Amino acid sequence: MATTRPVSHAMTATALTLDGYRSTKTLGVVKGITVRSRSVFGTFGAAIQTLAGGNISILTELCEKTREEAFNLMLTHAQELGANAVVGVQYDATEVMQGVTEVLCYGTALVVVPA
Repeated sequence: MATTRPVSHAMTATALTLDGYRSTKTLGVVKGITVRSRSVFGTFGAAIQTLAGGNISILTELCEKTREEAFNLMLTHAQELGANAVVGVQYDATEVMQGVTEVLCYGTALVVVPA
C-alpha cells in the first residue's frame, strides 16, 4: 500500500544507510528519468557566455532543473511503492542525440524506522 506523504529529501542519501534509522523492508530500485534539449535561445545565450569565460549560468540552471526533476520523479516512484526513504542515490546522464540529454536518478527504496 502506497504512503500518502512524499518521501522527504532528508530521507535520501548517497550512502547505503541513513544514520539513526534501520531498514525494515527493501522495496527495490526506484528511478526518475527526464529527457531535455537546449532551446535555440539557451544555446545562443550559452555561446555568448562562453566568450567571457567562467560559469555558464544558463546551462548550469538547465542542469540543476533537470537533475531536480529526475530526483523528484524518483521520490514519486518510491512513494508509489510505499517507501519512506531512498538510499544509494546516484545520477547518470546520456546524450541521446545532439543537444538532447537523458538524466536518470536512481536508488534503492526502503521502509525505515528510527533505530
